[in-house]
Amino acid sequence: METPAPQTPDSMVGWKKNVTVFLVGQTVTTFGSMLVQYAILWHLTLTTKSGTILALAAVFGFLPQAIVSIFAGVWADRVNRKIMIIISDSVITLATLTLALFMFSGIHDLWLIFLVMAVRSAGTGVQMPAISALVPQIVPKDKLLRINGINSSLNSSLTILGPIAAAGLYASFSLEAILIVDVITAVIGIFLLFTVSVPTLVRAAKTDKPSYFTDLKEGINYVFTHELVRWVIAVFGIVFLLIVAPSNLSPLMIVRNFGSEVWMLTVLELAFGVGALLGGALMAIFASKINRLWTIITTSVVFGFLAIGLGFTTNLVIFYILFFIVGLIVPAFSTSAFTLLQETVEPERQGRVFGFVGIVMAVAMPIGMSVLGPLADLVSVEILLIVTGAATVVIAIVAVLLPAGKRAMAAAHASTGPDSQQS
Repeated sequence: METPAPQTPDSMVGWKKNVTVFLVGQTVTTFGSMLVQYAILWHLTLTTKSGTILALAAVFGFLPQAIVSIFAGVWADRVNRKIMIIISDSVITLATLTLALFMFSGIHDLWLIFLVMAVRSAGTGVQMPAISALVPQIVPKDKLLRINGINSSLNSSLTILGPIAAAGLYASFSLEAILIVDVITAVIGIFLLFTVSVPTLVRAAKTDKPSYFTDLKEGINYVFTHELVRWVIAVFGIVFLLIVAPSNLSPLMIVRNFGSEVWMLTVLELAFGVGALLGGALMAIFASKINRLWTIITTSVVFGFLAIGLGFTTNLVIFYILFFIVGLIVPAFSTSAFTLLQETVEPERQGRVFGFVGIVMAVAMPIGMSVLGPLADLVSVEILLIVTGAATVVIAIVAVLLPAGKRAMAAAHASTGPDSQQS
């Protein structure tokens, strides 16, 4: 259970051990989830070779998260965040085990895979705002960017190990075996999280809290009226809609243009993973020298140019190199944005704010894939990458030049101070 404690640096005695256990638990759980993510994507790609099926997978994999996130964000500001995470992990584990048992019995219907993907997505929607809001409760504010960078690097290391392990299990055994591994890692992660001591928010401990819908309305108003929060969430939406969504078609581009061998898809994920691992490490090392806001802006523009480069590439090695660079700058974008929000938003509102971030990230993906997936069956993936990349560059630059962008930059300095923007 969470133990009441004032949220001050002096009260965080032993925070390093606490954070270490938390990160280890989340890393173990994420490893299992990544195995399932890669295995299902490859399974659908290799067995159907259909952009429409991949689009449906994106919808079932992300839309439930979007629907749940807004409600989960309010819950995260009203109840015990650690218990929220444990319950959602438990539901995801049960759904995964159920799918494995069905598949072991010979049932491999697509609708069943999509159903479990939807359940897993909803569980992610519950825990995502709780996890993001919990981190500042156990990490001193001046260490947030560094810890977020370390966490990003850990997750990135899994994108290296994940595809190797997933490919080995998928090639040697089956999708069912990977599902069982995910169940085991989830149980370990849940146990470790039970041992983490998390201060209870004063607001969560109160019995006279505002009504649920009052909190919901207040959260919506806060997100849409806070210049910086609104701008950061909008940038997230642009990147996920125009960059992340079409990048999910990269495996399809490889299968169509270069071959359908599993190793080709594995190397693609490894290229991204190695880049992201190095990027996260660099963020942890140079956290004190990084300007959060300008890092978000710069990486958004670079994402666009990289997408254009991927679209024009006809050489597999160059394709892998560009994907490596994409991975390299992902931690700079994501950790800067999340840390900026964690530093800016009051602890009592962070659940709702990160709930909205989850909504934007989850909605942008299925919207993008619902359009781009069917288009990928009509035109080449290369054309889609070039068009979305160019659109990202233009929109990112305009977002800075518009009055709203200038107000967001002013709000960033007002909220965190000039020094905090670089430390």
